Amino acid sequence: MNDGAVLHVRGRVLVGPQDVRDELWVVDGRVSFTRPPTAGDVRTVTGWVLPGLVDAHCHVGLDAHGAVDAETSEKQALTDRDAGTLLIRDAGSAADTRWIDEREDLPRIIRAGRHIARTRRYIRNYAHEIEPGDLAAYVRAEARCGDGWVKLVGDWIDRDRGDLAACWPGDALTEAIAAAHEEGARVTAHCFSAESLPDLLAAGIDCVEHATGLTEELIPVFAERGVAIVPTLVNIGTFPDLAAGGEAKFPAWAAHMRRLHERRYDTVGAAHDAGIPVFVGTDAGGSLAHGLVADEVAELVKAGLSPAEALSAASWGAREWLGRPGLEEGAPADFVVYEQDPRADVRVLADPRLVVLRGRPVG
Repeated sequence: MNDGAVLHVRGRVLVGPQDVRDELWVVDGRVSFTRPPTAGDVRTVTGWVLPGLVDAHCHVGLDAHGAVDAETSEKQALTDRDAGTLLIRDAGSAADTRWIDEREDLPRIIRAGRHIARTRRYIRNYAHEIEPGDLAAYVRAEARCGDGWVKLVGDWIDRDRGDLAACWPGDALTEAIAAAHEEGARVTAHCFSAESLPDLLAAGIDCVEHATGLTEELIPVFAERGVAIVPTLVNIGTFPDLAAGGEAKFPAWAAHMRRLHERRYDTVGAAHDAGIPVFVGTDAGGSLAHGLVADEVAELVKAGLSPAEALSAASWGAREWLGRPGLEEGAPADFVVYEQDPRADVRVLADPRLVVLRGRPVG
């Protein structure tokens, strides 16, 4: 599409779960629901339209060994984009990906800075590895250089115990999360087990990643306080393989991981039924491939969310939660066009007809 050209989309524009329009226009890179007064060079496409999808737990600039170079980061971002993911909450990366913001052909990224972990209690080369006395200072620094989020590692395997264990004492968490909030940032935490959750809740955590340790006692507290979860069910599906790899050395941990895996759908379904906000995140960029947003949406449906609810977790609701616009008059034109209604079958998300980013068809 040439500069100055107008894109006209006809069909069913899913502005919201119940707000459906017949068409939209893209003028100067922005959404309009009014035909422009002069529309000479017009490209028309038809289909079902969703706001650009959201991956709320994604690691551009990271692989299984740590930070990657710009070329690899670009490939990761392009893979996400071509799958329809146009907004990423980068939930921890050791690489500096600020240069991506200058690229109009790459997704928009909301960064949580680098992971903050306890010494020798996380994946090598990923995190700032520190002790509790330094937690608040590191959180404040990451809040200042991020995009409104900070990422903690709330629990990890304790080799002496041979099982998952909380990483931080409650007083350190309280001080650190207060520091983040003073800086205008929200805090999320990697958590597999139940043990780490009470202190994080008491400290004022805003979101929990994975959240496989949610219990009947904790779910009402999450719901009452509005603490969101990003379950990363595609990632949780790898737990049996992880358990098999570590069982000889850490049998208690392996058994624990299997239990968390076995009840993963029940956990997410119970959280959703209680009113806990649930959002889509793939955990791409560690050991998982990028471009898995359709798979994660399908996993949420397996966990009991309706197709419309799972779509909202990756589009309308997720964008509102992250403070980014959807298909609104005058908003940046970031959207995806599909041949069929994704509300009827979320598997449609795996095959976008057209991806439009900043008003331009891409891919």
